Amino acid sequence: MEGAFVNAAREALLVTVLVSAPPLIAALVVGLTISIFQALTQVQEQTLGVLGRILAVFAALFFLGYWMAGQVSALARKLFTEFPNWVH
Repeated sequence: MEGAFVNAAREALLVTVLVSAPPLIAALVVGLTISIFQALTQVQEQTLGVLGRILAVFAALFFLGYWMAGQVSALARKLFTEFPNWVH
């Protein structure tokens, strides 16, 4: 019984990491690129970095949102179908 809960928690954490990784990586790459550009050109405009990261996160959500929702939906479906076995 406890093993099922531990496995479910482990799978939920794995799905959380997988789903949150694309927007975070996109923001990291764009933020680093803009920071390097600003350091090279000595343009110190704060809105460039913020706007670039926001657009990168929205683009990642737009292109990978269907896959991300599918991963969360598959996990929820699995948990709801296995729940009666845990209670019984």
